[in-house]
Amino acid sequence: MDDSDRDLLPEGLEDRLPHSAAVAARVTRAVIDVMDGHGYDRVQPPSIEFEKSLASRMAGVQPRRMFRFVDPASLRTLALRSDITPQVGRISATGLAGAARPLRLCYSGQVVTIKGAGLDPARERLQLGAELIGTDSVAAVAEVVAMAIEASQAAGATGISVDFTLPDLVDTLAERALPLPAERIEAVRRELDAKDAGGLVAAGGEAYLPLLTAIGPFDAAIERLAGIDAGGALASRIAALREIAGRVAGKARLTLDPSERHGFEYQTWFGFTLYADGVAGALGRGGTYRILGLDEPAIGFSLYPDPLVDALAAIEPRRDTLFLPLGHDADAAARLRAVGWRTVAALAAGDDAAALGCTHRLHGAEAVPV
Repeated sequence: MDDSDRDLLPEGLEDRLPHSAAVAARVTRAVIDVMDGHGYDRVQPPSIEFEKSLASRMAGVQPRRMFRFVDPASLRTLALRSDITPQVGRISATGLAGAARPLRLCYSGQVVTIKGAGLDPARERLQLGAELIGTDSVAAVAEVVAMAIEASQAAGATGISVDFTLPDLVDTLAERALPLPAERIEAVRRELDAKDAGGLVAAGGEAYLPLLTAIGPFDAAIERLAGIDAGGALASRIAALREIAGRVAGKARLTLDPSERHGFEYQTWFGFTLYADGVAGALGRGGTYRILGLDEPAIGFSLYPDPLVDALAAIEPRRDTLFLPLGHDADAAARLRAVGWRTVAALAAGDDAAALGCTHRLHGAEAVPV
C-alpha cells in the first residue's frame, strides 16, 4: 500500500462523521430505552467468538458469510459475528440457563459480513434487537411485534408497515394437505418466495399456486389464505395471525405474504418484516425460532437502522451549541449545561464561535445568538 491509498477503507465499510454518529447514538439509545421499558435486560456479547459456537445455536446460520481466522492462543477457528441473535441464544443456554422463563434480553452492536446483501454493498451494520426466550406463544409474538413497532417509532421512523409471513408454510402443507416429495420442497419454497408462477409449476408445485394470491393488505390477504386452507392444515396459523394482527391493529400498516422466505433463515412458524417511509429496503425483521442444544422456543426481532440514521442525519438541523469565551462565568456555563446546552470552550484568544460550529455565545450569564 502506498501513500495514495493508505487511508482508503475496504469496500462496504465507512466512517460515521460527528453529526451522523450523534444521530446513530440517539437512535440506539431510543430503541434500547423502549426495550428496557418493557422489561428487557441488556446483554453485551463479544464481537468475536469460536466459529462453532456462532454456527451451532440457530438453524440456518451461514458461517461462510463470516470473517474467520485462527486464534493463535487456542489454534481454533474464530469468527467475527454476522448476527447477534445466536450469541443471545448462547447466553441464554449457558450463563442464564437457570434464569426464570420467559427470559427477556436486548442488545446493540455492530455486525460484519464478508460481502453485502443484494444491491446493498455495506458489510458492517448496526444491529439493535430483543429476544423473548422460553415461549413462542401468540401472546409472546404480539408483545414482540408491538415492541418492534414502538422501538422503530422511537428511533424516528414514520409510516411503519409490518409484513407477516409463515416461514414453515411449505413444510406444513407438504406433510399432508398438499403432499410433496422431499426432493421438491426446497424448489417449491424458492419459487414461491420468488413469486414465479411458471417456475412453481415447473418445480412440481402447481397445487401451491393459490398461495400467490394471498398477498397484500392483511385483512384481504388473510381471507384469501383462509379460503385456500386445504383440509384445515393452516387453521391454527391463520387464527394466530388474526390474533396477532388484532393486538397490534392501529399501530402500523399490516400486510401478509405467507410464502416470503428471504431473510428468514432460522425462523419457525411466524416471521415479520418492518418497513418505514424514506428507508430503502427492510428496517428490520423478526420471528419465532428455536435455540439449538436446549431446543428452547423463542421470539425476537432485529433492527438494522443505518439507512434510517442516514435519512435522519440528512434532514436534522445541527444542535444548538454555546461558545464559551476566554474568562467566561464557569458557574453560568455549568447551569446552562444542566438544562441541556452543549458548550464549546475557547482555548485561545483567536478561537472563533462560528468556525467551531457554535450557534450561540455566552454573554455574561445569558446565551445569545452568534
